[in-house]
Amino acid sequence: MTGGTESVRLLPWSGEGGKPCYLVGDGTGYLSRVADAIESVQLGMSAALLDHAADMLDDHKVTAAQLRFLAARMAEALRDVHRIAESRGARLPLPAHDGPEGPDGPEGEGEDEGEDLRDRCPPSGFGLG
Repeated sequence: MTGGTESVRLLPWSGEGGKPCYLVGDGTGYLSRVADAIESVQLGMSAALLDHAADMLDDHKVTAAQLRFLAARMAEALRDVHRIAESRGARLPLPAHDGPEGPDGPEGEGEDEGEDLRDRCPPSGFGLG
């Protein structure tokens, strides 16, 4: 890598044998734009699938075969969304306070000592109770 602005991106498709594909670059090239477009389509399709699933679950005449088909498509969509989240998360810059030598010194020191993560991110904030 040269200028320091290059990064590694997990692409939204797999290679031979299901192996992950990566792109090294600054995120502005043709292949990056293709990957962005594919991610956009995948996210749109997963949203439409969620709507379809809600409709099917409200319909009491849906067959077991139809529900299995729906579950298979939802598993594929979840795999795509997971890959997108993994790719985007890996490209996020780390906040200055994260890491062993952040602004508060070595990990475990500073004003957050003893603070439970659940106090900052309560499960109720995610509809979990």
